[in-house]
Amino acid sequence: MPQKYEKHGLSTLSELNVTPLLDLAFVLLIIFMITAPFLAESADVTIPTSKASRQAVDPSKVLVVSVDKNHSFSLDGEPVSPDRLGPELARIKAEQPELAVVIRSDRELAVQKIIDVMDLLKSAGVTKIGIVTKPDG
Repeated sequence: MPQKYEKHGLSTLSELNVTPLLDLAFVLLIIFMITAPFLAESADVTIPTSKASRQAVDPSKVLVVSVDKNHSFSLDGEPVSPDRLGPELARIKAEQPELAVVIRSDRELAVQKIIDVMDLLKSAGVTKIGIVTKPDG
């Protein structure tokens, strides 16, 4: 009688097909690469506290320099000429050593113009500088 092969017989597998495992690894890699930036932004972070940070900038010592798309300057809402802006900032800085300046600029304004204003602030001795932005929405 010829030998019959059993249905449930044990046999060794000489080669392992790794293609499905590689496909799975690549899919997982792509998923992690896509979701990692979102996880970093939504991380629940508790910011450390400091007594010095409460008094970092006194709101009464904040000055606003505005630049519109026509390259017109204003200092706390008062128009000022470009050649008077630097000396005026230096005068105010001499009166208020803890002066902080916030730059408000038109979104269409060239970056070079903002850098020029920052250079004026640096030459006037102002070290606390911020730029006003609004959230996208």
